[in-house]
Amino acid sequence: MTSQQIRQQFLDFFKEKGHLIVPSAPIVLKDDPTLMFSNSGMTQFKDYFLGYKEPKSPRIADTQKCLRVSGKHNDLDDVGRDTYHHTMFEMLGNWSFGDYFKKEAIDYAWELLTEVYKIPKENLYVTIFEGDSSENLDRDNDAYNFWKAHISEDRIINGNKKDNFWEMGESGPCGPCSEIHIDIRTAEEKAKVSGLDLVNNDHPQVVEVWNLVFMEFNRKADGSLEKLPSKHVDTGMGFERLCMALQGKTSNYDTDVFTPLIAKVEELSGKKYTGILEDEKDIAIRVLVDHIRAVSFAIADGQLPSNGGAGYVIRRILRRAISYSYRFLGIKEPFLFELVAVLRNEMGDFFPELVKQQKLVTEVIKEEETSFLKTIEHGLKRIDLIINETISKNEKTLPGAAVFELYDTYGFPADLSRIIAEEKQLTVDEKGFDEEMEKQKQRSKKSSAQKVYDWVVLEEKAETFVGYDQIETETYITRYRKVENKDGEFYQIVLSKSPFYPEGGGQIGDKGILIPSYAGGFDISNPSISAIKDCTEIIEVLETRKENNLIVSLIKELPKDAGALFYAKVNESERRNSQANHSVTHLLHEALREVLGTHVEQKGSFVSPEYLRFDFSHFSKINEEDLKLVEDKVNRKIKENIALQEFRDIPMTEAIEKGAMALFGEKYGDKVRMIQFGSSKELCGGTHVKSTGEIGHFKIQNESSTAAGIRRIEAISGDQSSAYFNNLESQMKEISALLKSKDLVKSVQKLMEENTALKSELESFKKEKAKGETANWKNDFVDQNGKKLLVKKVSMDAGSVKDIVFQLKKETRNSVIVIISDADEKPMITVGVSADLETQYHAGNIVKDLAKEIQGGGGGNPGFATAGGKNLAGIENAYQKALEI
Repeated sequence: MTSQQIRQQFLDFFKEKGHLIVPSAPIVLKDDPTLMFSNSGMTQFKDYFLGYKEPKSPRIADTQKCLRVSGKHNDLDDVGRDTYHHTMFEMLGNWSFGDYFKKEAIDYAWELLTEVYKIPKENLYVTIFEGDSSENLDRDNDAYNFWKAHISEDRIINGNKKDNFWEMGESGPCGPCSEIHIDIRTAEEKAKVSGLDLVNNDHPQVVEVWNLVFMEFNRKADGSLEKLPSKHVDTGMGFERLCMALQGKTSNYDTDVFTPLIAKVEELSGKKYTGILEDEKDIAIRVLVDHIRAVSFAIADGQLPSNGGAGYVIRRILRRAISYSYRFLGIKEPFLFELVAVLRNEMGDFFPELVKQQKLVTEVIKEEETSFLKTIEHGLKRIDLIINETISKNEKTLPGAAVFELYDTYGFPADLSRIIAEEKQLTVDEKGFDEEMEKQKQRSKKSSAQKVYDWVVLEEKAETFVGYDQIETETYITRYRKVENKDGEFYQIVLSKSPFYPEGGGQIGDKGILIPSYAGGFDISNPSISAIKDCTEIIEVLETRKENNLIVSLIKELPKDAGALFYAKVNESERRNSQANHSVTHLLHEALREVLGTHVEQKGSFVSPEYLRFDFSHFSKINEEDLKLVEDKVNRKIKENIALQEFRDIPMTEAIEKGAMALFGEKYGDKVRMIQFGSSKELCGGTHVKSTGEIGHFKIQNESSTAAGIRRIEAISGDQSSAYFNNLESQMKEISALLKSKDLVKSVQKLMEENTALKSELESFKKEKAKGETANWKNDFVDQNGKKLLVKKVSMDAGSVKDIVFQLKKETRNSVIVIISDADEKPMITVGVSADLETQYHAGNIVKDLAKEIQGGGGGNPGFATAGGKNLAGIENAYQKALEI
């Protein structure tokens, strides 16, 4: 049975059981502050469990792309070293939202495994929750009794809280679970040791294949448990492990989920995969075929590699794969990108995003490979310097801090540093490395640490967003909670009617004010700006975000009476500029597609009151002519003053029929909001101008590349655009006054010609001066041990010093020259070594040592090197140290 058939049979089975089959949600999460990636099948249904949203159906089944590489659920370090852990994996799942519960979930699981997939019953074991007295949780006797109808009691195993009480995170939906384990060992192995003794003991052939979670609790921030409004079922079956069992294999990597990818790696590398667990070559191949899946799906869903957040995680996974191929397969050219086509052929039928985004995924991976291989080459040179410095001091251990700097700053794999050190009969100071790593973790943890308390509910009122139609309204605080982070103590509030737009779709959240009715000074039902100034209490709204379908605004302090009637007002100018910038991204998207082609698709955006940033797929730099054409097209649409057509809560199918553009990587519901400005039609939840004329003017300020195949435009509109042109006009007037001319171009050309002539004269003067200095400096050499040394402090520019040093080392045999300059109050050290001494002295090593005194760095070759620094006061120490050396 192929993996495609196994997946399809699962979906068909639950469809027959009355389940709605839904597509996988994107692997990258954009609107969940607690997670970067979907790490389980239930992630996209979290709001259903908490009662924030109504499910499309009380019964749902799917196959969900999952990624586990950070946080509580982290499998990265195990990948490649065993047969069943993965970064990206598929989770087959069936769900009940307040419908069936334990009995049906257990019956369905047993029927599918034993009657449809024909797994021998004697190969299966199940676990149930044994209870936990510290939480006042009883043993799950219901699950035990339901299992007894299918399997002998000696195969039902009690499991502790760690294994059999499933929790999504520190807080959230949770409940007891029942795991199904499969024993795929040979008959001889089973005769020797019972599978009963190997369950949950990390045996590679006795593995958990399915977990049935019975959601009935919500873990609160204070650690206590409360009953959910309804009982739910959340099951997750590891697709790769299921394929291993049904295809008669003993490793996930031997199934057809991975063998086509492995075959391609064998072809490209010339190495044969044998499946040996301890073989570094085989570990590397397993890492490659696992990691290419994770990276490809993440990029296809809109997450590009970067230096922060989710993008950093993806870059780290990809670099781990490149590092393994470099070290253990000897591949020093980009090649992983060639695996994307194989992955697309194997999984594209079930995951169309791989087909749609194949070119982008391929180009991004190729560019990242090329870049990181250069990093490795650069790192090899840097570690050679560290090794040479260590050996020169007659030491045998590389400093842990230096190895960590290579890893942290330059991305050079620490394992590779260790291997190179061992080749030179050296070791790495592991304690020092670990200390630096821990410092970094603590810095990261401190910057992101946040303690969130439980919600205090004031009133059970409907909580709605009215910000599309109103920027001010009467409202109540329905709930609040305290949060603590590195910036201090704050409060998050939810309003019964909120005019504040929550951050989303690239647009930043609204700021504004809240005024309680008891603050005096104005009539809350008819407020005026002048009256607001007289209020005794004004609460500033610092930001607004969305969490679990709630619009959450942040304030510094709670009002004296949180239960009062409030007047909420959005910062009007910031909203006006934000929505102008947001609307213009729609016009920009359309113009780019018209000028460059329909391959252009939005890949990210940032919209603030100050400026907009728009990322899109395109594989070359945009020339000035096309960029101007795009800008002109947008401005024509602005001048046409096209009215906004807004379609709220229309069916997704209707929006697509109307021509709306849906973006890959975005999660859309059955009902959507479509924004139309003439021929521009997009699905969007942001705020927009009522007509394009409100945008004023659009000005592109920069066009650049952010990754392979991704371009970025940064631009302004609205008030910022007006300010830009006003400032430009003011500068032109000032320049005109300075030049005493209205023909600025002609005047500047004349200045440039004069400047060129003066520079030429200056260079001639410097060269003449250098010749004179060369003759003078020859007399300043001192003899030391049969060699000549010149150490000198000067105030000359770098070019002149370089000319003199090269002339001196050419004309003076057996010489070492160190020139320390303070020109323009910037310390600089130049070292020259005559050719006949280059085997004994290395200018690059000397300058690096001296540069420490001026808090700088630099380098060069054995004959010539330079270094700049920041500490002018260190020049004297550098001078004395040069004399000592």
